[in-house]
Amino acid sequence: MGAACATKEGATSGGSSTVEELPNEGSTPTDEAKPQAELQRISAPEGFNVMFPGNPQPQRGKVAIPGGEVQTAAWTISDPNGVLYSISTADYPEKVVAANPAAAFLNEGKTGLVNQLKGTIKAEEDITLQGYPGKSFTVSSDAGEVRARNFLVGPRLYTLIVLYNPSIGAPQADQFLSSLELVNPPPAITPASAGSATDGGIPAGDAGTPAGDAGTATDAGTPAGDAGTPAKPRR
Repeated sequence: MGAACATKEGATSGGSSTVEELPNEGSTPTDEAKPQAELQRISAPEGFNVMFPGNPQPQRGKVAIPGGEVQTAAWTISDPNGVLYSISTADYPEKVVAANPAAAFLNEGKTGLVNQLKGTIKAEEDITLQGYPGKSFTVSSDAGEVRARNFLVGPRLYTLIVLYNPSIGAPQADQFLSSLELVNPPPAITPASAGSATDGGIPAGDAGTPAGDAGTATDAGTPAGDAGTPAKPRR
Protein backbone atom coordinates (compact mmCIF):
# COMPACT_ATOMS: atom_id res chain seq x y z
CA MET A 1 0.00 0.00 0.00
CA GLY A 2 1.01 3.66 0.11
CA ALA A 3 2.82 5.42 -2.68
CA ALA A 4 3.36 2.16 -4.40
CA CYS A 5 2.60 0.56 -7.69
CA ALA A 6 1.07 -2.80 -6.82
CA THR A 7 1.03 -5.42 -9.54
CA LYS A 8 0.11 -9.08 -9.50
CA GLU A 9 1.00 -12.01 -11.64
CA GLY A 10 -1.24 -15.03 -11.66
CA ALA A 11 -4.47 -13.99 -9.96
CA THR A 12 -5.31 -17.61 -9.18
CA SER A 13 -3.79 -19.68 -6.42
CA GLY A 14 -0.02 -19.58 -6.56
CA GLY A 15 0.18 -16.08 -8.04
CA SER A 16 2.68 -13.50 -6.87
CA SER A 17 2.53 -9.91 -5.78
CA THR A 18 5.15 -7.24 -6.14
CA VAL A 19 5.28 -3.71 -4.83
CA GLU A 20 7.50 -1.01 -6.22
CA GLU A 21 8.05 2.00 -4.01
CA LEU A 22 8.11 5.41 -5.62
CA PRO A 23 11.61 6.87 -5.96
CA ASN A 24 12.66 9.50 -3.43
CA GLU A 25 15.63 10.96 -5.28
CA GLY A 26 14.93 13.93 -7.49
CA SER A 27 11.29 14.15 -6.46
CA THR A 28 9.58 17.41 -5.68
CA PRO A 29 8.81 18.26 -2.05
CA THR A 30 5.75 16.26 -1.12
CA ASP A 31 4.38 18.86 1.25
CA GLU A 32 2.93 20.45 -1.89
CA ALA A 33 -0.32 18.66 -2.59
CA LYS A 34 -1.09 18.07 -6.25
CA PRO A 35 -4.59 18.53 -7.68
CA GLN A 36 -6.97 15.80 -6.60
CA ALA A 37 -7.98 13.21 -9.18
CA GLU A 38 -11.74 13.19 -9.63
CA LEU A 39 -13.38 10.09 -8.19
CA GLN A 40 -15.40 8.05 -10.63
CA ARG A 41 -17.89 5.29 -10.06
CA ILE A 42 -16.91 1.76 -11.01
CA SER A 43 -19.22 -1.23 -11.03
CA ALA A 44 -17.83 -4.66 -10.20
CA PRO A 45 -19.38 -7.90 -11.47
CA GLU A 46 -19.10 -9.13 -7.88
CA GLY A 47 -22.13 -6.97 -7.15
CA PHE A 48 -21.09 -3.58 -5.84
CA ASN A 49 -20.32 -0.01 -6.90
CA VAL A 50 -17.59 2.21 -5.45
CA MET A 51 -15.86 5.51 -6.25
CA PHE A 52 -12.18 5.47 -7.31
CA PRO A 53 -9.65 8.07 -8.56
CA GLY A 54 -9.18 6.07 -11.74
CA ASN A 55 -10.13 2.65 -13.04
CA PRO A 56 -8.12 -0.05 -11.23
CA GLN A 57 -8.10 -3.55 -12.66
CA PRO A 58 -9.25 -6.33 -10.34
CA GLN A 59 -6.89 -9.03 -9.13
CA ARG A 60 -8.76 -12.23 -8.32
CA GLY A 61 -7.65 -15.40 -6.63
CA LYS A 62 -8.71 -18.28 -4.42
CA VAL A 63 -7.37 -19.75 -1.22
CA ALA A 64 -7.99 -23.10 0.41
CA ILE A 65 -8.92 -23.04 4.10
CA PRO A 66 -9.94 -25.86 6.47
CA GLY A 67 -13.63 -25.10 5.87
CA GLY A 68 -13.40 -25.01 2.07
CA GLU A 69 -12.24 -22.35 -0.38
CA VAL A 70 -12.23 -18.55 -0.24
CA GLN A 71 -12.57 -16.48 -3.41
CA THR A 72 -10.63 -13.20 -3.20
CA ALA A 73 -10.60 -10.03 -5.29
CA ALA A 74 -8.94 -6.62 -4.91
CA TRP A 75 -9.01 -3.23 -6.64
CA THR A 76 -6.13 -0.85 -5.77
CA ILE A 77 -4.97 2.50 -7.13
CA SER A 78 -2.92 5.53 -6.00
CA ASP A 79 -3.75 9.16 -6.76
CA PRO A 80 -1.20 11.86 -7.81
CA ASN A 81 -0.44 12.62 -4.15
CA GLY A 82 0.49 9.02 -3.36
CA VAL A 83 -2.75 8.31 -1.48
CA LEU A 84 -3.66 4.67 -1.94
CA TYR A 85 -7.27 3.52 -2.27
CA SER A 86 -8.17 -0.16 -2.05
CA ILE A 87 -11.24 -2.35 -1.78
CA SER A 88 -10.96 -6.10 -1.38
CA THR A 89 -13.43 -8.93 -0.99
CA ALA A 90 -13.14 -12.39 0.53
CA ASP A 91 -15.99 -14.82 -0.13
CA TYR A 92 -16.11 -17.53 2.53
CA PRO A 93 -18.05 -20.80 2.52
CA GLU A 94 -21.44 -20.13 4.12
CA LYS A 95 -20.87 -22.88 6.68
CA VAL A 96 -17.75 -21.09 7.91
CA VAL A 97 -19.61 -17.80 8.30
CA ALA A 98 -22.53 -19.52 10.00
CA ALA A 99 -20.16 -21.09 12.52
CA ASN A 100 -18.69 -17.76 13.66
CA PRO A 101 -20.15 -14.44 14.84
CA ALA A 102 -19.80 -11.47 12.48
CA ALA A 103 -17.61 -9.68 15.03
CA ALA A 104 -14.99 -12.42 14.69
CA PHE A 105 -14.51 -11.65 10.98
CA LEU A 106 -14.59 -7.88 11.44
CA ASN A 107 -12.14 -7.90 14.35
CA GLU A 108 -9.76 -10.37 12.71
CA GLY A 109 -9.71 -8.29 9.55
CA LYS A 110 -8.81 -5.23 11.63
CA THR A 111 -6.14 -7.12 13.57
CA GLY A 112 -4.60 -8.45 10.36
CA LEU A 113 -4.17 -4.95 8.95
CA VAL A 114 -2.66 -3.66 12.21
CA ASN A 115 -0.19 -6.56 12.26
CA GLN A 116 0.80 -6.08 8.61
CA LEU A 117 1.45 -2.38 9.16
CA LYS A 118 3.00 -2.92 12.61
CA GLY A 119 0.75 -0.05 13.63
CA THR A 120 -1.62 0.93 16.42
CA ILE A 121 -5.34 1.65 16.47
CA LYS A 122 -6.13 5.35 16.91
CA ALA A 123 -9.92 5.08 16.78
CA GLU A 124 -12.62 2.55 15.97
CA GLU A 125 -16.39 2.23 15.99
CA ASP A 126 -19.09 -0.20 14.95
CA ILE A 127 -21.00 0.83 11.83
CA THR A 128 -23.48 -0.67 9.37
CA LEU A 129 -23.98 -0.67 5.61
CA GLN A 130 -27.48 -1.26 4.30
CA GLY A 131 -28.20 -3.14 7.50
CA TYR A 132 -25.04 -5.30 7.44
CA PRO A 133 -22.53 -5.17 10.32
CA GLY A 134 -19.26 -3.32 9.89
CA LYS A 135 -16.38 -1.62 11.63
CA SER A 136 -14.61 1.68 10.98
CA PHE A 137 -11.08 2.21 12.29
CA THR A 138 -7.93 4.28 11.90
CA VAL A 139 -4.40 2.87 12.13
CA SER A 140 -1.22 4.88 12.68
CA SER A 141 2.08 3.37 11.54
CA ASP A 142 5.51 4.17 10.11
CA ALA A 143 4.08 3.32 6.66
CA GLY A 144 1.56 6.13 7.01
CA GLU A 145 -1.93 6.54 8.39
CA VAL A 146 -4.76 4.25 7.35
CA ARG A 147 -8.47 4.79 7.47
CA ALA A 148 -10.43 1.61 6.90
CA ARG A 149 -13.88 0.10 6.96
CA ASN A 150 -14.92 -3.52 6.71
CA PHE A 151 -18.34 -5.12 6.37
CA LEU A 152 -19.64 -8.68 6.50
CA VAL A 153 -22.29 -9.06 3.80
CA GLY A 154 -23.63 -12.60 3.82
CA PRO A 155 -20.56 -14.80 3.25
CA ARG A 156 -18.44 -11.90 1.93
CA LEU A 157 -16.02 -9.70 3.87
CA TYR A 158 -15.47 -6.27 2.27
CA THR A 159 -12.47 -4.16 3.29
CA LEU A 160 -11.97 -0.56 2.15
CA ILE A 161 -8.67 1.17 2.88
CA VAL A 162 -7.13 4.61 2.37
CA LEU A 163 -3.41 4.88 3.15
CA TYR A 164 -1.79 8.32 3.14
CA ASN A 165 0.97 10.53 4.47
CA PRO A 166 -0.52 12.45 7.46
CA SER A 167 1.44 15.58 6.47
CA ILE A 168 -0.49 15.67 3.19
CA GLY A 169 -3.76 14.09 4.22
CA ALA A 170 -6.44 12.40 2.14
CA PRO A 171 -9.22 14.91 1.40
CA GLN A 172 -11.22 12.36 -0.59
CA ALA A 173 -11.04 9.56 1.99
CA ASP A 174 -14.57 10.15 3.30
CA GLN A 175 -16.02 10.16 -0.20
CA PHE A 176 -14.32 6.88 -1.07
CA LEU A 177 -15.04 5.09 2.22
CA SER A 178 -18.73 6.05 2.15
CA SER A 179 -19.23 5.25 -1.55
CA LEU A 180 -19.68 1.47 -1.34
CA GLU A 181 -23.08 0.44 -2.72
CA LEU A 182 -24.25 -3.16 -2.60
CA VAL A 183 -26.13 -4.49 -5.62
CA ASN A 184 -28.67 -7.24 -4.84
CA PRO A 185 -26.79 -8.34 -1.71
CA PRO A 186 -27.51 -11.74 -0.15
CA PRO A 187 -29.32 -12.09 3.17
CA ALA A 188 -27.25 -11.91 6.32
CA ILE A 189 -26.08 -15.25 7.70
CA THR A 190 -27.12 -15.93 11.28
CA PRO A 191 -24.36 -17.70 13.22
CA ALA A 192 -25.34 -21.09 14.60
CA SER A 193 -23.70 -20.10 17.88
CA ALA A 194 -23.05 -16.41 18.34
CA GLY A 195 -21.24 -16.90 21.61
CA SER A 196 -17.98 -18.35 20.34
CA ALA A 197 -15.98 -18.84 17.16
CA THR A 198 -14.83 -22.18 15.85
CA ASP A 199 -11.30 -23.08 14.82
CA GLY A 200 -12.22 -24.16 11.32
CA GLY A 201 -11.76 -21.50 8.71
CA ILE A 202 -12.00 -18.28 10.73
CA PRO A 203 -9.62 -15.68 9.30
CA ALA A 204 -6.31 -15.62 11.15
CA GLY A 205 -5.71 -11.90 11.15
CA ASP A 206 -5.33 -11.23 7.43
CA ALA A 207 -8.62 -11.98 5.71
CA GLY A 208 -9.88 -9.23 3.53
CA THR A 209 -7.01 -6.82 4.19
CA PRO A 210 -4.85 -5.73 1.26
CA ALA A 211 -1.57 -6.73 2.82
CA GLY A 212 -0.57 -10.03 1.32
CA ASP A 213 -0.85 -12.08 -1.84
CA ALA A 214 -4.16 -13.16 -3.34
CA GLY A 215 -2.66 -16.49 -4.26
CA THR A 216 -1.19 -17.50 -0.93
CA ALA A 217 -2.47 -18.52 2.46
CA THR A 218 -1.22 -18.10 5.98
CA ASP A 219 0.02 -21.01 8.03
CA ALA A 220 -3.38 -21.19 9.68
CA GLY A 221 -4.95 -22.08 6.35
CA THR A 222 -6.77 -18.78 5.95
CA PRO A 223 -6.47 -16.22 3.18
CA ALA A 224 -3.93 -13.48 3.30
CA GLY A 225 -4.81 -10.04 2.00
CA ASP A 226 -5.31 -9.10 -1.58
CA ALA A 227 -3.64 -5.92 -2.71
CA GLY A 228 0.08 -6.08 -2.13
CA THR A 229 2.39 -5.52 0.80
CA PRO A 230 2.27 -2.02 2.29
CA ALA A 231 4.84 0.46 1.07
CA LYS A 232 5.51 3.85 2.59
CA PRO A 233 3.40 6.71 1.20
CA ARG A 234 5.11 9.52 -0.65
CA ARG A 235 6.72 12.00 1.76
